[in-house]
Amino acid sequence: MLNKHSNRFIMLCVSALLTACASTPTNFYTLESQSRPPVVTTTTGATKPLIGIGPLSLPALLDRRGIVTRAENNSVQIAEFDQWAAPLQNNVIAVLSKNVATLQPNAIVRAYPWSVYGNVDYRVIIDISRFDTQLGKFANLEASWAIMEEKNHTIISNGQTKLEQRLSDTSYNGAAQGLSKLLSEFSQQLSLALVQAQQKGFPHKADNE
Repeated sequence: MLNKHSNRFIMLCVSALLTACASTPTNFYTLESQSRPPVVTTTTGATKPLIGIGPLSLPALLDRRGIVTRAENNSVQIAEFDQWAAPLQNNVIAVLSKNVATLQPNAIVRAYPWSVYGNVDYRVIIDISRFDTQLGKFANLEASWAIMEEKNHTIISNGQTKLEQRLSDTSYNGAAQGLSKLLSEFSQQLSLALVQAQQKGFPHKADNE
């Protein structure tokens, strides 16, 4: 049976642990769009193509608030006090949509789901298989993507992306910045693919009526 001194010691330890947890603030991070020069397009006329970004999938491992980083020996770490400010999937698709909209000034870009706004001409389907960092080392993005012509449900372009970005420091803020830069590069690739798709002949408004 525990004596009075043992009970007091345990209570002090628990109290110290709770105090330490309460005094540790949680830091929240968000991915940001990166301003880039517009991609030159050959689209002419008053009708702008409607581009939908999504649906987009992420690995289940990343579907959490705590930021996931890679460590040695194929292990991962999930930060307790460094978290995403919004669901990561929503943040990624919002950033990609904003980036593509900047790169495609002659198009109207909508993030998935866009049903409330009507149909789109092109749908960019994205499956991200890796989107993480090694703090102080690299940020990585690996994804497969396809551009579908919505009217005919025909895949007109597809590809694989594998990108790496060196990180400037070991902070989680640096990790978020590195991942944002990867999304900027990925957006550039998608925009170029969309330009090529539009050059093949984008659907006119009358085709959708």
